[in-house]
Amino acid sequence: MRTHGDTAWLGSDSDQEFVQRLLRRDEAAFVRLVDTYHFRLLRLALPLVGSRLVAEETVQDTWLAILDGLAGFEGRCSLKTWMFHILLNRARSRAAKEGRSLPFSALGPAKEGPVEEPERFTAAGMWAVPPSPWGVESPEALVLRGEAMECIEEVLAQLPANQRAVVTLRDVEGLEAEEVRELLQLSESNQRVLLHRGRAKLRRALEERFGEAR
Repeated sequence: MRTHGDTAWLGSDSDQEFVQRLLRRDEAAFVRLVDTYHFRLLRLALPLVGSRLVAEETVQDTWLAILDGLAGFEGRCSLKTWMFHILLNRARSRAAKEGRSLPFSALGPAKEGPVEEPERFTAAGMWAVPPSPWGVESPEALVLRGEAMECIEEVLAQLPANQRAVVTLRDVEGLEAEEVRELLQLSESNQRVLLHRGRAKLRRALEERFGEAR
Protein backbone atom coordinates (compact mmCIF):
# COMPACT_ATOMS: atom_id res chain seq x y z
CA MET A 1 0.00 0.00 0.00
CA ARG A 2 1.28 3.44 -0.87
CA THR A 3 1.45 6.58 1.23
CA HIS A 4 -2.02 7.88 1.94
CA GLY A 5 -1.23 11.47 1.02
CA ASP A 6 -1.62 12.59 4.61
CA THR A 7 0.71 15.57 4.11
CA ALA A 8 -2.31 17.89 3.89
CA TRP A 9 -1.75 18.82 7.54
CA LEU A 10 1.47 20.56 6.43
CA GLY A 11 -0.54 23.05 4.38
CA SER A 12 1.69 24.60 1.73
CA ASP A 13 4.86 23.74 3.66
CA SER A 14 7.32 21.02 2.77
CA ASP A 15 8.75 18.91 5.58
CA GLN A 16 11.85 21.10 5.62
CA GLU A 17 9.83 24.32 5.67
CA PHE A 18 7.65 23.01 8.48
CA VAL A 19 10.74 22.03 10.49
CA GLN A 20 12.07 25.56 10.04
CA ARG A 21 8.82 26.91 11.50
CA LEU A 22 9.28 24.61 14.49
CA LEU A 23 12.87 25.76 14.91
CA ARG A 24 11.61 29.35 14.95
CA ARG A 25 9.37 28.30 17.87
CA ASP A 26 6.18 28.77 15.85
CA GLU A 27 3.57 27.73 18.41
CA ALA A 28 0.86 27.10 15.80
CA ALA A 29 3.17 24.70 13.95
CA PHE A 30 3.98 22.80 17.13
CA VAL A 31 0.30 22.51 18.07
CA ARG A 32 -0.48 21.20 14.59
CA LEU A 33 2.33 18.66 14.82
CA VAL A 34 1.20 17.35 18.20
CA ASP A 35 -2.47 17.31 17.22
CA THR A 36 -1.63 15.33 14.09
CA TYR A 37 0.85 12.84 15.51
CA HIS A 38 0.43 12.33 19.24
CA PHE A 39 -2.24 9.65 18.90
CA ARG A 40 -0.43 8.07 15.97
CA LEU A 41 2.77 7.77 17.98
CA LEU A 42 0.81 6.34 20.90
CA ARG A 43 -0.96 3.85 18.62
CA LEU A 44 2.41 2.55 17.43
CA ALA A 45 3.97 2.57 20.91
CA LEU A 46 1.24 0.43 22.49
CA PRO A 47 2.07 -2.86 20.73
CA LEU A 48 5.78 -2.21 21.27
CA VAL A 49 5.73 -1.70 25.03
CA GLY A 50 2.49 -3.47 26.00
CA SER A 51 1.33 -0.98 28.63
CA ARG A 52 -0.68 2.21 28.19
CA LEU A 53 1.30 3.94 30.94
CA VAL A 54 4.66 2.95 29.50
CA ALA A 55 3.45 3.87 26.00
CA GLU A 56 2.45 7.35 27.20
CA GLU A 57 5.84 7.83 28.86
CA THR A 58 7.63 6.59 25.74
CA VAL A 59 5.71 9.04 23.58
CA GLN A 60 6.52 11.90 25.95
CA ASP A 61 10.20 10.95 25.73
CA THR A 62 9.83 10.82 21.96
CA TRP A 63 8.43 14.35 21.77
CA LEU A 64 11.37 15.66 23.80
CA ALA A 65 13.80 13.84 21.50
CA ILE A 66 11.99 15.20 18.42
CA LEU A 67 12.31 18.78 19.67
CA ASP A 68 15.96 18.26 20.62
CA GLY A 69 16.75 16.71 17.24
CA LEU A 70 14.87 19.02 14.86
CA ALA A 71 18.00 20.95 13.92
CA GLY A 72 19.51 17.69 12.71
CA PHE A 73 16.59 16.72 10.45
CA GLU A 74 18.12 16.38 6.97
CA GLY A 75 15.07 15.30 5.01
CA ARG A 76 16.49 11.93 3.97
CA CYS A 77 13.11 10.47 4.85
CA SER A 78 9.74 12.04 5.57
CA LEU A 79 9.22 13.89 8.83
CA LYS A 80 6.70 11.21 9.80
CA THR A 81 9.13 8.34 9.23
CA TRP A 82 11.85 10.25 11.10
CA MET A 83 9.57 10.63 14.12
CA PHE A 84 8.67 6.94 14.01
CA HIS A 85 12.39 6.11 14.00
CA ILE A 86 12.81 8.15 17.17
CA LEU A 87 9.83 6.43 18.79
CA LEU A 88 11.24 2.98 17.99
CA ASN A 89 14.64 3.94 19.38
CA ARG A 90 13.04 5.19 22.59
CA ALA A 91 11.00 2.01 22.90
CA ARG A 92 14.12 -0.14 22.40
CA SER A 93 16.06 1.87 24.97
CA ARG A 94 13.24 1.51 27.47
CA ALA A 95 13.03 -2.22 26.85
CA ALA A 96 16.79 -2.64 27.32
CA LYS A 97 16.70 -0.79 30.65
CA GLU A 98 13.85 -2.98 31.86
CA GLY A 99 15.53 -6.19 30.71
CA ARG A 100 12.94 -7.15 28.12
CA SER A 101 12.74 -7.19 24.35
CA LEU A 102 10.38 -5.70 21.80
CA PRO A 103 7.94 -8.08 20.10
CA PHE A 104 10.27 -8.28 17.08
CA SER A 105 13.63 -8.91 18.73
CA ALA A 106 13.33 -12.67 19.02
CA LEU A 107 11.18 -13.18 15.95
CA GLY A 108 12.37 -16.23 14.07
CA PRO A 109 11.23 -17.80 10.82
CA ALA A 110 7.49 -18.33 10.70
CA LYS A 111 6.53 -21.95 11.37
CA GLU A 112 2.78 -21.67 11.05
CA GLY A 113 0.97 -22.02 7.75
CA PRO A 114 -0.84 -19.09 6.19
CA VAL A 115 -4.00 -17.92 7.94
CA GLU A 116 -5.59 -16.95 4.62
CA GLU A 117 -5.52 -18.54 1.17
CA PRO A 118 -2.28 -17.42 -0.54
CA GLU A 119 -4.11 -16.75 -3.80
CA ARG A 120 -6.04 -13.94 -2.11
CA PHE A 121 -2.81 -11.89 -1.96
CA THR A 122 -0.59 -10.62 -4.76
CA ALA A 123 3.18 -11.12 -4.70
CA ALA A 124 3.50 -7.55 -3.38
CA GLY A 125 1.30 -8.33 -0.37
CA MET A 126 -1.82 -6.58 -1.64
CA TRP A 127 -5.37 -7.98 -1.57
CA ALA A 128 -6.02 -9.84 -4.82
CA VAL A 129 -9.74 -10.31 -4.10
CA PRO A 130 -11.87 -7.60 -2.43
CA PRO A 131 -13.94 -8.63 0.60
CA SER A 132 -17.40 -9.54 -0.63
CA PRO A 133 -19.42 -7.63 2.01
CA TRP A 134 -17.65 -4.37 1.08
CA GLY A 135 -18.12 -4.51 -2.69
CA VAL A 136 -14.96 -3.29 -4.37
CA GLU A 137 -13.32 -1.85 -1.27
CA SER A 138 -10.25 -3.44 0.28
CA PRO A 139 -9.38 -3.29 4.00
CA GLU A 140 -6.71 -0.73 3.10
CA ALA A 141 -9.31 1.48 1.43
CA LEU A 142 -11.58 1.19 4.44
CA VAL A 143 -8.78 2.57 6.60
CA LEU A 144 -9.19 5.84 4.72
CA ARG A 145 -12.91 6.07 5.47
CA GLY A 146 -13.79 7.96 8.60
CA GLU A 147 -16.81 5.81 9.41
CA ALA A 148 -14.65 2.66 9.49
CA MET A 149 -11.79 3.97 11.63
CA GLU A 150 -13.36 3.18 14.98
CA CYS A 151 -13.92 -0.40 13.90
CA ILE A 152 -10.40 -0.60 12.44
CA GLU A 153 -8.87 0.60 15.72
CA GLU A 154 -10.83 -1.98 17.73
CA VAL A 155 -9.73 -4.82 15.47
CA LEU A 156 -6.10 -3.64 15.36
CA ALA A 157 -6.03 -3.67 19.16
CA GLN A 158 -6.85 -7.38 19.11
CA LEU A 159 -3.96 -8.36 16.83
CA PRO A 160 -0.71 -9.78 18.23
CA ALA A 161 1.74 -6.97 18.90
CA ASN A 162 4.08 -7.68 16.00
CA GLN A 163 1.25 -8.01 13.46
CA ARG A 164 -0.41 -4.89 14.82
CA ALA A 165 2.71 -2.78 14.40
CA VAL A 166 3.35 -3.99 10.86
CA VAL A 167 -0.26 -3.49 9.72
CA THR A 168 -0.37 -0.07 11.40
CA LEU A 169 2.76 1.13 9.64
CA ARG A 170 1.88 -0.35 6.24
CA ASP A 171 -1.88 0.09 5.97
CA VAL A 172 -2.71 2.92 8.36
CA GLU A 173 0.41 5.07 8.04
CA GLY A 174 1.12 4.09 4.43
CA LEU A 175 4.83 3.34 4.79
CA GLU A 176 6.63 1.28 2.17
CA ALA A 177 7.73 -2.27 2.98
CA GLU A 178 11.40 -1.27 3.03
CA GLU A 179 10.72 1.51 5.53
CA VAL A 180 8.81 -0.86 7.82
CA ARG A 181 11.54 -3.49 7.66
CA GLU A 182 14.11 -0.89 8.65
CA LEU A 183 12.00 0.60 11.43
CA LEU A 184 11.12 -2.76 13.00
CA GLN A 185 14.39 -4.50 12.06
CA LEU A 186 12.58 -7.31 10.29
CA SER A 187 13.66 -9.51 7.44
CA GLU A 188 11.71 -9.24 4.20
CA SER A 189 10.08 -12.66 4.72
CA ASN A 190 9.05 -11.99 8.33
CA GLN A 191 7.61 -8.59 7.45
CA ARG A 192 5.61 -10.16 4.63
CA VAL A 193 4.30 -13.00 6.82
CA LEU A 194 3.30 -10.65 9.65
CA LEU A 195 1.56 -8.35 7.19
CA HIS A 196 -0.36 -11.18 5.52
CA ARG A 197 -1.45 -12.70 8.82
CA GLY A 198 -2.44 -9.36 10.29
CA ARG A 199 -4.41 -8.39 7.19
CA ALA A 200 -6.15 -11.75 7.13
CA LYS A 201 -7.28 -11.43 10.74
CA LEU A 202 -8.29 -7.83 10.17
CA ARG A 203 -10.26 -8.82 7.10
CA ARG A 204 -12.14 -11.65 8.80
CA ALA A 205 -13.03 -9.51 11.79
CA LEU A 206 -14.28 -6.69 9.58
CA GLU A 207 -16.26 -9.07 7.40
CA GLU A 208 -17.98 -10.42 10.50
CA ARG A 209 -18.64 -6.92 11.82
CA PHE A 210 -20.03 -5.57 8.57
CA GLY A 211 -21.95 -8.76 7.96
CA GLU A 212 -23.64 -8.51 11.36
CA ALA A 213 -24.57 -4.91 10.64
CA ARG A 214 -26.54 -5.93 7.54
